[in-house]
Amino acid sequence: MDAKETTTTTNNKKKQKHKHTNHQPSSTYSFKPSSEVKGLRFGGQLIVKSFTIRRARPIEILRLLSLPTTHHKPPNTFPSTTAFLPTNFTILAHHAWHTLTLGLGTKKSKVVIFVFESQTMKVAVDRLFPPEIPLGEVNRKLIRGLTGCEMARFKFRKGCITFYVYAVRHKGNIGFSCADDLRVILEYVVALNDFMDHTAMLAMPNQRSINFAPPAAMAH
Repeated sequence: MDAKETTTTTNNKKKQKHKHTNHQPSSTYSFKPSSEVKGLRFGGQLIVKSFTIRRARPIEILRLLSLPTTHHKPPNTFPSTTAFLPTNFTILAHHAWHTLTLGLGTKKSKVVIFVFESQTMKVAVDRLFPPEIPLGEVNRKLIRGLTGCEMARFKFRKGCITFYVYAVRHKGNIGFSCADDLRVILEYVVALNDFMDHTAMLAMPNQRSINFAPPAAMAH
């Protein structure tokens, strides 16, 4: 009986470990200093680090997450959120690399979403974040670069796209004031169907050409 009880307890712990935290209160999220939080993973595909991602426009975040029309408010629907999507170059490079390696090269892209604890914090950090950045520099510049901050990290594999969601707050703060935005984003990422290809990405307004103009140079 003792052995069976031990086995049952171990199995229950494993099941609990695999439960996602998007239904838990924000105070229970695992926040860690930016220097300790896990970053993007690249596996053995070192060439992928040179591929680039670009800052997404607010409406693109809604389209990517497939939010229903009830959430299609003005572009400030998630005023505390900044997202980075694969550039057109990255999408084409992934496919080319996959072909050149006779199917051994990865076709997977990465999407990075930062949910800040306030709009003020987002605006301040956006001034530091570049409009476009190689994937290999994301960990050092976008994650480790946010000194004095704490983050909670969430990772979701959705077919050819892996979503990395980071909740960001100032070090020492308790709770997370934009927990509602974080909850909605996590729920919709979880509900997304797997991306079988990058058609949805290529259909984005800013993906019509390989040359990407930074947001500051674009007409709004």
